[in-house]
Amino acid sequence: MTSKKSDTNAPRATRRAPAAHERQRDPERTKAAILDAAIEVFSAKGFAGARVSEIAARAGVNQQLISYYFDGKEGLYREIGRRWRTYEAETIPDDTDHAEMIKRYVRASVDPRLGGRLLAWEGLADTGEDDDEDATERNARLQHEVAQIRARQQAGELDDRLDPAALLLIEMSASNALAVYPQLARGLFGADANSPEVVEHYAGQLAQLIGCLVRGDADRPD
Repeated sequence: MTSKKSDTNAPRATRRAPAAHERQRDPERTKAAILDAAIEVFSAKGFAGARVSEIAARAGVNQQLISYYFDGKEGLYREIGRRWRTYEAETIPDDTDHAEMIKRYVRASVDPRLGGRLLAWEGLADTGEDDDEDATERNARLQHEVAQIRARQQAGELDDRLDPAALLLIEMSASNALAVYPQLARGLFGADANSPEVVEHYAGQLAQLIGCLVRGDADRPD
């Protein structure tokens, strides 16, 4: 997941310290509740359509706490991105088996706590501008992943005739399909896209398909 540019049309909330009764709360629990609520709202409406007031209402906190803890809507969105990158580093490290990596990304895409739909919203709202810090960090991460694929190719794990960048984009797109096209998955599989049965079936099928492609099995006789 990547971060979002500033919403220049939205008024910037004034940052203030929490009131006395708010300070009595567990700050980490409060921040976690805000992040969970923000993922729900951003996933449903995108960055531009999300409202800080709705996020605060869902989290059951004063709206000013979002400014205090996250410096407003943009900072909150950035923190969601950081939380995803932490999860990714811990759950899908670079040395993960390639087929297992595909499965884990599919599972992550439908996890409501991780905001798999945010990537689709960002793509639809993209302006073609990559001149901010978030874009630089995102692109650096993508290039790192391309380098990891190239290393797997050099080790003989993946077919070296494939362009690593193209392969990465294919894998990312396919891994997010259940989150981006839940209506298609429901029509195809006869169940909700986030049901465990559909998720595991699709994850296994995708891993098998990508495995055949990246090993060059299509050129091998039976």
